[in-house]
Amino acid sequence: MQVSDFNYELPTHLIASEPLPNRTDSRLLVLDPATGRVTDRQFPAIRDYLQPGDLLVVNDTRVLPARLYGHKATGGHVEILLERLTGGREALAQVRANKPPAIPTLITLEGGLEVEVTGREDDFFRLRFAGDEPLPALLERHGHMPLPPYIKRADRPDDRQRYQTVFAERPGAVAAPTAGLHFDQPLLAALAEDGVETATLTLHVGAGTFQPIRTDSLEDHRMHAEWLSVPDSVCQAVARTRARGGRVVAVGTTVVRALESAAQTGELQPFEGETEIFIYPGFRFQVIDGLITNFHLPGSTLVMLVSALAGRESILAAYRHAVESEYRFFSYGDAMLIMAGTGEVRS
Repeated sequence: MQVSDFNYELPTHLIASEPLPNRTDSRLLVLDPATGRVTDRQFPAIRDYLQPGDLLVVNDTRVLPARLYGHKATGGHVEILLERLTGGREALAQVRANKPPAIPTLITLEGGLEVEVTGREDDFFRLRFAGDEPLPALLERHGHMPLPPYIKRADRPDDRQRYQTVFAERPGAVAAPTAGLHFDQPLLAALAEDGVETATLTLHVGAGTFQPIRTDSLEDHRMHAEWLSVPDSVCQAVARTRARGGRVVAVGTTVVRALESAAQTGELQPFEGETEIFIYPGFRFQVIDGLITNFHLPGSTLVMLVSALAGRESILAAYRHAVESEYRFFSYGDAMLIMAGTGEVRS
């Protein structure tokens, strides 16, 4: 298959650059992959499509203020976007400057903190931060929220709260698991009252999620690595759900990647480590029955992932409907539910 098979036309005015006043104000496009039928709702209507005994799996990663600004000794401006923390005071990062930094190079950040460029791995640079302050705490003081490149504005103080899910706990991501941004605590409490169980895993989203595919053929593309943890508690929750006839619904593509990575042996097992799993049409899902997700960039690996679940033609038709209906796209945009049997809501 070709990358071009997953493109679609998107007017730029539909790219959401601001969050809505309330998390649950977003719209919800419901797609039944078995029939291709789409239904337009508001996000709180997610309760109409989830049943007692279903399981929501969420990602508790917390976005780091991972964008840093500074200058080289020559005075040249430098922008750093961390990809991931690699231990201690070291990290992999994208480094943007007039010229790629030499190795080694010393960069002085805003506030006077020094960072050394110590090496390179493909598109990323290895960095070592001076001092003894834990790196997450250092980023909280010196960093900016890493809004995606398609949001054409500087980050603001309110982004530190709104570009973060209500279940964010484990620092390590440099992009939000955006499907989770639509949930607030009252909605989660209402779902629990409905008999919907929730389980939590971790996948630290890397900046590589925004990198374009540089090959024409899907089979030639290599995914970026992301760290994840699927604890035994999640495996047990999935087993309980299966035993009672419930459905496993992933909140976001990051949860899909984590669960399906942990089930590559054919059985869901606890897993901690890195994944480079690439999910595209033809993939056989082992764990999930449904997915809550946002609308993704044309030709991106995430459009390919949702196409693997619902079928490429159904996804592209649903995206055309979303464009015609002026849904809001990407990180701060609206949501989609993909789950068989959603043509009729429960009473």
